[in-house]
Amino acid sequence: VQLQASGGGLVQAGGSLSLSCAASTLTLSNYAMAWFRQAPGKERELVAAINWNGGSTTYADSVKGRFTISRYIAKNTVYLQMNSLKPEDTAVYYCAVGRITVISDYSTREFYDYWGQGTQVTVSS
Repeated sequence: VQLQASGGGLVQAGGSLSLSCAASTLTLSNYAMAWFRQAPGKERELVAAINWNGGSTTYADSVKGRFTISRYIAKNTVYLQMNSLKPEDTAVYYCAVGRITVISDYSTREFYDYWGQGTQVTVSS
């Protein structure tokens, strides 16, 4: 199983970026999907997660109202639209999938089965 993340880059504060993550050799219809991020010297943290059918989402408080997670089941792809970016959003962003059904479990890294390679997002002030 390979998760291929793309869409990272350099943007000025207040700008937008869109990340995508596509899975190969795996049907994601039964998996929750998520985006985590890790800044230098910090723990990897949940940014946003979406359940298997897209009907439920959860976000870190720091990105609520600015980021939107979505998924296109037919394309085995999850997206993260990031608006009003701040310098503190600078990190490597990772996509992950896992058979998670309890919303309180979305933030636990150990519950995810597969991870993408990460894509760098840099927000300049």
